[in-house]
Amino acid sequence: MQRADTTLAGRECFRYVLFMVDAPTDAVPQILMKIQESIGTLRSERGQFRQATEARFENIERIMSKQRRDSAGMLVMMRATVTDFDERVSEVEERVAALEAGDN
Repeated sequence: MQRADTTLAGRECFRYVLFMVDAPTDAVPQILMKIQESIGTLRSERGQFRQATEARFENIERIMSKQRRDSAGMLVMMRATVTDFDERVSEVEERVAALEAGDN
């Protein structure tokens, strides 16, 4: 009876070895499919990242364009203000000169 148990144990071990030999050959296509899925996911994420990055760049370009326009407008306003200030100072100088001429 003991001998039958040993033979049976040997057969189970043999079955396990056969099962292990079959598993790696079946695992290769599964591994390849998972790698393919990972590559597909990576491409999808890269596409989403690219779209988000392009949207951010467009937003930055829009902001820069607006700031350039605002800066140009401010420059025009500053020049106009300086011109107006110069005219007013000139008028005051003329009045002071006239008053000084009238006193003498």
